[in-house]
Amino acid sequence: MTSSPEPATLFHPEVEVRVSKRRKKTAGAHWEGDRIVVVVPTHLRGAERDDMVDHLTRRLARHRPHLHASDDELATRARQLGRTYLDGVEPSSIRWATNQTKRWGSCTLGTREIRVSSRLRAAPTWVLDAVIVHELAHLLEPGHTARFRALESRYPRRQDADVFLEGYALGLHMDTAVGLDGLHDADGDVEDMPVVPGGDAPAA
Repeated sequence: MTSSPEPATLFHPEVEVRVSKRRKKTAGAHWEGDRIVVVVPTHLRGAERDDMVDHLTRRLARHRPHLHASDDELATRARQLGRTYLDGVEPSSIRWATNQTKRWGSCTLGTREIRVSSRLRAAPTWVLDAVIVHELAHLLEPGHTARFRALESRYPRRQDADVFLEGYALGLHMDTAVGLDGLHDADGDVEDMPVVPGGDAPAA
């Protein structure tokens, strides 16, 4: 069986196409981590193969199980990210929130509780990780200071996630297209506002 990877884009997973001599009449697709693997018979070529790969990829992506479906899995991920990027910082609790329709996450400094919008369940793992790191960084530095920016930038795909979230917000028809900073607060302890060009201060 031979394979040919197709490059991932910011909004779509990596797709690997494998050609199998065993398959004669059917094609199939499955997840391997964050990658979709499509297996096609050898006789399927050109536009016909491209159409089949596109069809199976779209169908599988729509019905992908939520990899972070439970609060326990979210907490496990937060602990791993805290150890990897933020010197072991941990929240007192972290859970999905269904009522956060205009923000990606929130952090309550007094109780060290983090809430993540359930709209991110379908987002790629690296985007969810960026949001968690952003919230964890607030536990070390409440404001959007230079120290905070340095902390959250330890996560290597922070800027990629920002671009993704702006487009994702548009796709969800949110009132404002926002990245990690937009429409996020910390329940009165810290408030994040959309950044204006040239600085971190909101427009007057």
